[in-house]
Amino acid sequence: MSIAPAVTRIAPPHVTTRIERADAAAIERLGRSSSATIHEAQGRRGALSSTIKPIDLESSFIGSAVTVVGGVRDNLMLQVAIHFAQPGDVLVVSTGAFAEAGTFGDVLGNACKAKGIAALVTDGGVRDTQDLRALGLPVFSGSVSIKGTVKETLGYINQPLVFGDEIIHPGDVIKGDADGIVVVRREEIDEVIALSEARDADERELIELYKQGRTTIDLCKLHDKLREKGITTDLDGIDPDQGLGER
Repeated sequence: MSIAPAVTRIAPPHVTTRIERADAAAIERLGRSSSATIHEAQGRRGALSSTIKPIDLESSFIGSAVTVVGGVRDNLMLQVAIHFAQPGDVLVVSTGAFAEAGTFGDVLGNACKAKGIAALVTDGGVRDTQDLRALGLPVFSGSVSIKGTVKETLGYINQPLVFGDEIIHPGDVIKGDADGIVVVRREEIDEVIALSEARDADERELIELYKQGRTTIDLCKLHDKLREKGITTDLDGIDPDQGLGER
């Protein structure tokens, strides 16, 4: 009787350094659109949880995701990620959404800035926010906390990550601004650029038409929908168009 050989299961390494990134020119081009435009253009996909907010509303960023899983109250893997990250990368750091610890501050912020890292995004806490704003590094976080951390727990760098209610793969493109953060699959970037640019063009045209005196009901083609829903106005008896304007 033959005995099947034992199957050896190999876990991924703690650190994966070789990931595919989108073309830098494509990333820059996508970054001309806002997070909201990109989200809408790609079918209302990719928006991270609104609980993750910028510490500076004037900041914005775009870059390739380097995903990091760290321990609670622990920034060991974040420090390792800074070491391996490349210029233009965005560090996406999961701490299990633990709010009561400042896992990132001005010292690590300066380390990121010196390496050319584009931004730090975490579902946990950060501190030294005034210094970080002065530094000019975009930082988006789930909380602000002065409580300290340790450097003890191994985690993972550059593995697929559930973060902010979305799945983020290493090398996906991350765009953040005052309104929020959106993720775009690396392999879909060219399609999303085209969709986002078309949406931007449509919105510019709408704005110009509003300036010329056109109305929301007219341009959004709401006449039939409003009537189907049975809208009433105090003009019903004197205006056959109920004040909504002609179709």
